[in-house]
Amino acid sequence: MMRIGVVFPQTELGGDAGAVRAYGQGVEELGYRHVMAYDHVVGADPEAHKGWSGPYDLHTTFHEPMVMFGYLAALTSLELVTGIIILPQRQTVLVAKQAAEVDLLTGGRFRLGVGLGWNKVEYEALGEDFTTRGRRMEEQVEVLRRLWTEQAVTFDGAYHRVTAAGLAPAPVQRPVPLWFGGQSEKAYRRAGRLADGWFPQMGPGPELEEAKAVVHGAAAEAGRDPAAIGMEGRANWTGDPDAVRDLGERWRAAGATHMAVNTMKAGLRTVDDHLAALTVAADALGVRKV
Repeated sequence: MMRIGVVFPQTELGGDAGAVRAYGQGVEELGYRHVMAYDHVVGADPEAHKGWSGPYDLHTTFHEPMVMFGYLAALTSLELVTGIIILPQRQTVLVAKQAAEVDLLTGGRFRLGVGLGWNKVEYEALGEDFTTRGRRMEEQVEVLRRLWTEQAVTFDGAYHRVTAAGLAPAPVQRPVPLWFGGQSEKAYRRAGRLADGWFPQMGPGPELEEAKAVVHGAAAEAGRDPAAIGMEGRANWTGDPDAVRDLGERWRAAGATHMAVNTMKAGLRTVDDHLAALTVAADALGVRKV
């Protein structure tokens, strides 16, 4: 069955720790299975970066996902998902350690969604090269999985050097599931070759089927089973329960293993507003606990 979760409304509830608690516990009580969180470490100042066209800036709130997940792990039994963290702008070994810890604290209810990102300003602030991010991420995936599954790792690559070092404690899931974001043929092929699952950036329809064909073709070429690669769809809340029910059915028919209901940018101001909308969506999707 398709597992249905929610997107944590970072940009609307990001500054309130009490809202994080109320939201996490509220969506679990409604019957949702997971919480997905978006990631940005810093935002750019549009006044200093002329012509800035990014959807987020320095005024946009974002909890750091790994830290927030440590908090939610103590408050809920939800699966926690990064959707996505921008992996190449982060230190790989530190990400491996943080992911192992979240996985341990949740009892193995964690998926690490990763992607390349688009914000050069953020890459610069974190001391990483924006132009090599695709190649760096592919090497990062190998380093992460080895650190999660081997006691001692030695690795000498283009971007990483690890000499007889390992993580303790180890994660529950060995390795932690890696899910990929992205919106290009190159990204789809990378997901097919390397990912445990992927996050399409479009809805069900011809464009999705074309992307799926690329993902599955790359998986087959790499000797992997395409059917084993998960897919998580997104359902943006518009206030119409029939629309979200229909979209859920379309994602299920398209082969999605997961779907997340997204209430961001729906004009909802408070955690109670978001939970009220998610209550209606839960009833429409048949996930609400009685």
